[in-house]
Amino acid sequence: MGERGASGAAGVVLASGAGTRVGAATNKVYLPVAGRSVVSWSLNAFARTPGIATLVLVTRPVDAEFVEDVLRHEVDAEVEVVHGGRTRQESELAALRHLRERIETGAIDTVLLHDGARPLVSTTLIAEVLRVAREHGGALPGLRADDIVALADGTGDAVTTPGTDTLVRAQTPQGFRAAPLLAAYERAEAEGFVGTDTASCMERFSELPVRWVPGEERNIKVTYPHDLVIAGRVLAEGA
Repeated sequence: MGERGASGAAGVVLASGAGTRVGAATNKVYLPVAGRSVVSWSLNAFARTPGIATLVLVTRPVDAEFVEDVLRHEVDAEVEVVHGGRTRQESELAALRHLRERIETGAIDTVLLHDGARPLVSTTLIAEVLRVAREHGGALPGLRADDIVALADGTGDAVTTPGTDTLVRAQTPQGFRAAPLLAAYERAEAEGFVGTDTASCMERFSELPVRWVPGEERNIKVTYPHDLVIAGRVLAEGA
């Protein structure tokens, strides 16, 4: 990873949610998987990706001890810590405001936002999202949705299968040119708009084209207890 302040991209890893569905009292991103905390895997993947000059971890104040332990013992990179908000979008905005000066000077030209509960993300996917975001303005990784059906009407009686070439299951990291991203999030905050993810906010408040990047089957999100088991097996095997 480049030195702090060097011109390049910022990787923002979001870890400010509680993640209660995993069935643990502890924030799920600090649970162990393959010998390390969940969040440390994605932090280290970003740190190893060429072009990522700044690494930001968005956390909750209540998790301060976990954060200190992870950054001291499990991550071999400088990480800037920001406290998040009540929602994912507020947390993303907090990170962008933290980076504002460097975005405005051009020191940071692109921002990638990643869910800390996705420990299996590869440096290859991070690099591809960064490349496409820089070239086109925005990049969203995802898998083609071949197992989705839709209701044909409001009764719930008729079912139709949408074309799988137009539906994808979105993943992270999602990447965007930094200045338009910050501007879009400030507009969303001013208007009280809350999007489903980063791309939905950009679609509403920016004219940047967002390109689809093929995601990775292994880039799962740890949501339930069995997801920890799957992620642990993949990481232990070095797949």
